[in-house]
Amino acid sequence: MASDAGAHALFSVFGIEVEYAIADSTKGSVRPLAASLLERAAGHAAADFVDGPITWSNELVDHVVEFKLTAPARSAAGLAQRFQASVQKAFQQLKRFDAELVPGGMHPLMDPRKETFLWRGEYSEVYQAYHGLFDCHRHGWANVQSCHLNLPFATDLEFGRLMAAVRAVLPLTPALCAASPFEQGRVTGLLDTRLAHYATNAERLPAMAGQVIPEPIFEIARYRSEVLAPISAGLRALGAPEVLLGNEWLNARGAIARFDRGSIELRLADAQERPAADLALALAHLLAVQALAQERYAPLGRLMALPQTPLVQLLERTTKLGPAAELGDSGLAALFGAPAAKSAGDLWRHIAQGTFAGPPELQAALAHVLEKGTLAERMLRFSGVAPSVSRLVELIHELSRCLRSDVAFGA
Repeated sequence: MASDAGAHALFSVFGIEVEYAIADSTKGSVRPLAASLLERAAGHAAADFVDGPITWSNELVDHVVEFKLTAPARSAAGLAQRFQASVQKAFQQLKRFDAELVPGGMHPLMDPRKETFLWRGEYSEVYQAYHGLFDCHRHGWANVQSCHLNLPFATDLEFGRLMAAVRAVLPLTPALCAASPFEQGRVTGLLDTRLAHYATNAERLPAMAGQVIPEPIFEIARYRSEVLAPISAGLRALGAPEVLLGNEWLNARGAIARFDRGSIELRLADAQERPAADLALALAHLLAVQALAQERYAPLGRLMALPQTPLVQLLERTTKLGPAAELGDSGLAALFGAPAAKSAGDLWRHIAQGTFAGPPELQAALAHVLEKGTLAERMLRFSGVAPSVSRLVELIHELSRCLRSDVAFGA
């Protein structure tokens, strides 16, 4: 289909989106101020504000704001500085409301039953319809902050090559990016609690998320008929209003085809404590996917033959244990040419050593994660295993300080 062809060739550009919560600068609790922030920045009621190379946007809930590249980037050079400058402008605007931005995959204290306010501006009818079907006043909907990486494809063959590589990397994502070890003031026992909710938040329609790891489908026509069509059929069976039908983002797998953009969007990474960290971990994923897609380690046929169940099981282990998760029978160690790697952390160190190249600030940010642990692990060292509410408020403010000041958490 001509409409499925993207404007950009494989790995020629990329896109980044990062979400942050808005919280009270004293109490640390979430504040529904995204609409106010965007209106103040734009000078009128708005769902977006274009700050040069970075655009601010609304999300499902009014306490979350997204920062994204205004246009696809060809290089990571200078991106961390551009994101940081834009984030600092938002902090300045939020001072008027005694509020601040807070990074991480979930707000550690939010009670979504009591503190959720859906976005009420442009596009709100879609969010209200979504809420009517799936009850968005829950973790997994209302309390999520993530970083999305968009990678382009221009042809059906590029789509298949890209999807095959993405499937292999996704189970490793929490081992690098987990940043949500708390839920409503308690330690959950999972390093990536956001992903545990992500896997089950659309249980009324299992076709939406599938098994989170995308199925081994490498042709656009098959993807439309075997992934997207069942979602639309399921929504109609649930009585979904017409405004919801046909939206590609309703596909809730860990990576989804965005034919409207000509890209595959990777969605499993929790938001980190500062843009340099988000960009470093996104670039690590991009380069790992690129190495596989270009058959640096193994032929494409071997990549496409990866069975589904071991990848799904590995994602479950990394969601809980992060870099300590054993690779098991996933086949990924051999696929990346690292037969001695036993854990997901071992494999990421091997991948980074063999593929990572980027600006010095991103190299330093990645090295910090590989040496000091995921943000979730560093957060737990700060809080302790049974933190008080006051200690978690301290954590929230420290995360916000890191974001505002461009400082690595636990440095």
